[in-house]
Amino acid sequence: MAAPRAHRVLVPIDVLGGEAVPQTVIDAFASVPVVLLGYHVLPEQTPSDQARDRYEARARAELDELHDAFEDAGCLDVSSRLVFTHDRLKTFERVAVEASCDAILLLNPAPVLERVLVAVRGDVNLEYIARLLGALLTDTDLEVTFFHVVPDEDERERGTELLDAAVSELVDAGVDRGRIDTSLVVDGSPTREILEAAADHDMLVVGESRPSIRRFIFRDRAKTLAKGTVDPVLVIRGEYLEADDAEAVDDTA
Repeated sequence: MAAPRAHRVLVPIDVLGGEAVPQTVIDAFASVPVVLLGYHVLPEQTPSDQARDRYEARARAELDELHDAFEDAGCLDVSSRLVFTHDRLKTFERVAVEASCDAILLLNPAPVLERVLVAVRGDVNLEYIARLLGALLTDTDLEVTFFHVVPDEDERERGTELLDAAVSELVDAGVDRGRIDTSLVVDGSPTREILEAAADHDMLVVGESRPSIRRFIFRDRAKTLAKGTVDPVLVIRGEYLEADDAEAVDDTA
């Protein structure tokens, strides 16, 4: 049986749009390999070569500063890419596949990062999510709450079993049981309940449920979650996503 590879997180940053990575996030993600994706979205009529000539030096300087900040925080495996693109969604998807990233971190301000909410779905790979969370939480004091919504009382027992399984997987991944909590909601709207629970936490973690990063993050429920929370959102990819699922875009600087 092959040993599992190190987990890797993609962090897209609008380097010329004033987007920053809070120090709390840098510290929290210093224990896992990180790929910093500095990007700048171009108007449809602007050629990529023209944009590189005009913006590359400034964008690269901003990205290099972030790269240094992750290294200063103790991240031993941090790499960076700079892209000028007409379609950021395709770019995120392509780079995540090319760089073998397990998750994508959608940035939001995070002045405090102490409590993590993990929205558990019945069809996610709990072991896979727990391994990544275990690697992320290694050198932190972050507390985790597994959260699940069931449609009615008939499903309460199944939901409780699902949450218990999630806790067991995370404990097996090396996280102390005292740092893990669970929350079950019966007969509620999953999106609304997740957003309400996220308001009491500092980061939201969701699992990918379709074989396309772009479909999951930027459409349907996850788009609402990403826009509806003021916290960072970590989207954990499904293991089944292969490189040939992504659409190639020639936008790498």
